[in-house]
Amino acid sequence: MKREAYVRERFAQEDPVLQSIRDEHGQRGLPPIAVPPETGKILKMLVQISGARQVLEIGGLAGISAIWMARGLPSGGDLLSLEANPKHIAIAEENLRKAGLSDRVRYRLGEAGPIMDTLFEEGHRFDFFFIDADKENYPRYLEQAIRLSRPGAVITLDNLFFHDRIFDSDRQEASVEAIRETNRLLAKDDRLDSTILPVGDGLGVARLRF
Repeated sequence: MKREAYVRERFAQEDPVLQSIRDEHGQRGLPPIAVPPETGKILKMLVQISGARQVLEIGGLAGISAIWMARGLPSGGDLLSLEANPKHIAIAEENLRKAGLSDRVRYRLGEAGPIMDTLFEEGHRFDFFFIDADKENYPRYLEQAIRLSRPGAVITLDNLFFHDRIFDSDRQEASVEAIRETNRLLAKDDRLDSTILPVGDGLGVARLRF
């Protein structure tokens, strides 16, 4: 049994609600890029361990990652998800209702970069971030997340192995180069204590030192 299947079967089994949402994913024309159960379980645990109350998600898709993280929030906690596709938001909000978590998750439609700038100008700050959107903008989103962070905030980023493309020197696409640059930033930024967990497609985890 592969390691991923072993972990998924024993430590990250999804309940019937999440299973039904995942089963309907492809039927509704959504791309097969939702976080796998083992990544969702780690996100939930990191939210719990960090004591986060305010979470910002960049890239919402159908709400599977939001459900995992919202289940880790304490009473009164709040998750704001930024999503550029109105169809995805409609599906995600439906899925959050199925999971009984509509009171904990809000969606904002639009491009994440400008919205994050507006959130900063409005004085919003967050304890936890999950970045899982367009790869070309990962370096920008990382810096914006740092600006929007409360002291000791945790920043997580999915797909940092990018289907192993970052290890192929012949792959020079903008998206691949952006992930490589993100990984360099995570490793060298003195403001962050960072690593990549070999879970799913590589989950970056960083904690602000200040």
